[in-house]
Amino acid sequence: MLIDTHCHLDAEQFDADREAVLARARRNGVESIVIPAIGASNFDRVAALCAHDAGCAYALGIHPMYVDHARPGDLDLLRARIERDRDDPGLVAVGEIGLDHFVPGLDRARQEYFLVEQLKIAREFELPVLLHVRRSQDALLKQLRRFRPPGGIAHAFNASPQQARAFLELGFALGFGGAMTFTRALRIRRLASELPPEAHVLETDAPDIAPSWIAPGRNTPGELAAIAEVFASLRGLTPDEAARQTGLNACRALPRLARRIDRARGAVVEEPGPSS
Repeated sequence: MLIDTHCHLDAEQFDADREAVLARARRNGVESIVIPAIGASNFDRVAALCAHDAGCAYALGIHPMYVDHARPGDLDLLRARIERDRDDPGLVAVGEIGLDHFVPGLDRARQEYFLVEQLKIAREFELPVLLHVRRSQDALLKQLRRFRPPGGIAHAFNASPQQARAFLELGFALGFGGAMTFTRALRIRRLASELPPEAHVLETDAPDIAPSWIAPGRNTPGELAAIAEVFASLRGLTPDEAARQTGLNACRALPRLARRIDRARGAVVEEPGPSS
């Protein structure tokens, strides 16, 4: 069960051939794709993509790299949108949210404010979160321990083994994608090979973080199968075993995604009711 847990399929880089990109991903065995929003301006777009394709699911959130451009009412809009659409089976998480301490010039205090408020929303609606974690692991862990959202995925993970274990202890899975395919990415490849089986999920972050064989070109969800083969080789697994384990991990980290996949397969499942 190949699941791309992080793919910006709504990005303008796919406007010319989005259907063909999706078709190639399906031919390559990708069963489900999670599309995170980056701000209020694309809430409608990610939801609409998933409304027309049961193989896709979405998350709503405000990305830390874009909080400087967010409007004062965007957090209220996010909360209202999640409250309105809480029974939409395509809505599986709050995201992409987090902290970015790598890009110069970003307002860290504003990032933290938006992170905290979105963690509160995730906890209120019992939704997991999709985390952007770039040179900000300890600061993020501090807020996760304070607000305790119901787990989720730390996307594009790259940190120490100790930090990885801290995220795992808080109920998070860790996202691995194109960066893992570079032989020089020693720390990421070590995390991929040495962490316990329940730690990993797979992702592309398309159109970004292209794997080694197409870098620096446009990444697509169709590359996930080959990314999974690299992951399998690092763990001493077959590609099918790697797909199965990471797929199960994704469904555990994003419980509503498991229901979404069952619906896409034509299964009759109980829909999630309103949160208490």
